[in-house]
Amino acid sequence: MNGFGLAIGLATFLIIGLGFVWVIRGERYFGFLWWPYVMGLGVFVILGSLFFASDWLAALGGAIGASLVWGATELKEQAIRAELGWFPFKAKKIEPPFADKIRTWKAPHL
Repeated sequence: MNGFGLAIGLATFLIIGLGFVWVIRGERYFGFLWWPYVMGLGVFVILGSLFFASDWLAALGGAIGASLVWGATELKEQAIRAELGWFPFKAKKIEPPFADKIRTWKAPHL
């Protein structure tokens, strides 16, 4: 019997659960304008997982990278939910580099 699938499934479940938390907290303190950096990090982690020799590290790297890409698309949606009062709102947020340029881009969503 091989428990690899079960263990990876549980680890992925935990990674996705933590993704919800970092999206909520990340948007509160940093704002949704960080989405290109988060998405780039997620793509980088996914591509990096291709070079891991261990199946465990490759699978977990792919799950973490996918969670980061998903989270990048959710930051704008989370900002809207915070403005509606569903989550705590913090007006003063940390601006990313090139914030003026990023404001002209349409934020992605799934």
